[in-house]
Amino acid sequence: MTTPTGRPIRTTPAQPQPNKRFSLSHAGQGHLAMLTFSLLVSLSFTFGHLVAGEITPAALNSVRFAIAALTMLGFAFAMGVPIKPIFQRFWRFAIIGGLMGVYFITMFESLRVTSAVSTAAIFTLTPLMAAGFGLLLAGQRASRLSLVALTIGAIGALWVIFRGDLEAFLKFQIGRGEALFMIGALAHALVPGLLRRLAPNELPLQSSIATILGALLIASLYGARDLIETDYASLRPLVWMVIGYLALITTGGTFFLLQYANKRLQAGKVMAYTYLVPSWVVLWDFLLYGKTQPVLLLAGVGATLVALLMLLKGDATKG
Repeated sequence: MTTPTGRPIRTTPAQPQPNKRFSLSHAGQGHLAMLTFSLLVSLSFTFGHLVAGEITPAALNSVRFAIAALTMLGFAFAMGVPIKPIFQRFWRFAIIGGLMGVYFITMFESLRVTSAVSTAAIFTLTPLMAAGFGLLLAGQRASRLSLVALTIGAIGALWVIFRGDLEAFLKFQIGRGEALFMIGALAHALVPGLLRRLAPNELPLQSSIATILGALLIASLYGARDLIETDYASLRPLVWMVIGYLALITTGGTFFLLQYANKRLQAGKVMAYTYLVPSWVVLWDFLLYGKTQPVLLLAGVGATLVALLMLLKGDATKG
């Protein structure tokens, strides 16, 4: 092309436009992070079952937090992420990490006197509790649609946990183990709201490292005796493989995903993805061990999926 004077017109090549079809919204990124979170956490139950009884819970948790902290610190140095802010007003993360430590400690201790089904049933209350704490601590007011979705998700998760057996559900009772784990569930539910209130400006990697250090502090104090007396040299390679997974993936990875999603979603929506964990476990049991489940169990899986779709619709409506 030329100008009226005959000079050629210089044109700049068109810049490639981002493909918006496959881009995720701010909230969508949070949902994807928590979907990954639920998948990784579910695998920890399957792997943990393989080494149950070979190492005390206190020693296992202390070692996993130590390995996770060192690994995440290495990532921070490699990526040039400053860690100095972590130790400024560290009491914030001592509280948040301490709550996570309380959750893990009470979970393992309660399993000594009660069943995994009972603790899982208690844990289904966590998203609703998190929604309440999110309102109290961070002013996050859940919509009516979100509360309905969280309730449906809780019912669906309970249906999966009790294997679609209504009689088993009606026989469920609160004993010493269940009451102990209720304290842990409350501690876990407090974390998203406290992160918003106490650490709103830290990067996810920074807050993850700080939270793990806080959890390590509490776990080490609680399990100091077991930590010293454990014969680590005699542990099977499989035990170390499971510890590695728990440290790097279930601790370091999921703590990061939790912090990442917490900056994009309300507290109740963050914790709602725990509803998917029982369904993932059912899937792994089928894929790894060929265990089939009652057809009625699929109703519970479907209910959790409906609940999550309702939460996604709520975010899409907000744009």
